[in-house]
Amino acid sequence: MTTTTEHSPAQPLAHQHTPRMPFFELAPDFYKAMSRLEKEAAAGVDPVLYHLIKIRASQINHCAFCLDMHAKDALAEGETVERIVQLAAWQESRHFYTERELAAIALTEAVTVLTDGFVPDEVYAAAAEHFDEAELARVIGAIVVINSWNRIAVTTRMVPGSYTPAR
Repeated sequence: MTTTTEHSPAQPLAHQHTPRMPFFELAPDFYKAMSRLEKEAAAGVDPVLYHLIKIRASQINHCAFCLDMHAKDALAEGETVERIVQLAAWQESRHFYTERELAAIALTEAVTVLTDGFVPDEVYAAAAEHFDEAELARVIGAIVVINSWNRIAVTTRMVPGSYTPAR
């Protein structure tokens, strides 16, 4: 049996939140520095792969704002809904991704969830099989950057839903 719960914007759900602060207005130089870091991290990483990294890290970090943004960006650039949806269960949906993408997704998880221990040697080795050292450094940089953005957005309770991809 399926049940649905209706809500209206006038009566927000209990788990919805209000932003804590306009972080980037209060720290504009930090925002500019993060934006430059983002641009640098994206350089040299396949855009399709970069979207998968950003979406998977944002799923793990429960960053709704970043999930909204990066899923919309990926869709606007031609990614399929199916691959975005299946990314949350990538280990059971491996056939949707290339071996290279799977290696990057596994590395994204390992770097993002450091509370489970160090990045396992086998995860790093698998990534190193699919990326040369310079590419691997860029992938690691991309993972670090999205985790930084996620932590800002989650901490300041940035609200998802209003983002529109640039044309």
